[in-house]
Amino acid sequence: MVKNEFSSIGTRLFSEHLVGGNFGNMSIHDREESFLITRSGSYLDDPGDLVKVPLCGDVPSDASSEWRVHRAVYKQTRHKAIVHAHPPYAIAASLVLDEITPLDSEGKMFCPTIPVAVGEPGSNELADDVADCLALTSLCIARGHGTFATGKTLEEAYLFTSLAEHACRVLSLVSSFR
Repeated sequence: MVKNEFSSIGTRLFSEHLVGGNFGNMSIHDREESFLITRSGSYLDDPGDLVKVPLCGDVPSDASSEWRVHRAVYKQTRHKAIVHAHPPYAIAASLVLDEITPLDSEGKMFCPTIPVAVGEPGSNELADDVADCLALTSLCIARGHGTFATGKTLEEAYLFTSLAEHACRVLSLVSSFR
């Protein structure tokens, strides 16, 4: 059942061009002191077997390269699911803005500001900054890298991912009219 949820959300991410190839990852925090995350190099629409990662201790070598971010978020927040995607407009906005302020009504309503985190992909610096951002909100963008969205479920995290890309697309279109 859990694997079906991962596949379903992964298919949505691909269909909206929020991820490409075998980029991005997803996880859910289970009731134990661990979380399930996609494997390194897996395709999100067909993720295969998930990897169980403990909140403390050694990490299996086949876990996604962003396991540090997921672990830090679960340790510092109450979020239960994370979607990390690579939406092009959100990434572009993160390269020129330190914080995204949506202009569209949905963006204003659900995420009036989207913080931009810093750090190299897979690094402890990125993990710490993303976790700090997500302690205060459900969505952030890692500069030049992609979104990290959270929720009670993968579906909710996916919705925040889609919201970020829509808000950044609108910002880009508005700036093209100026």
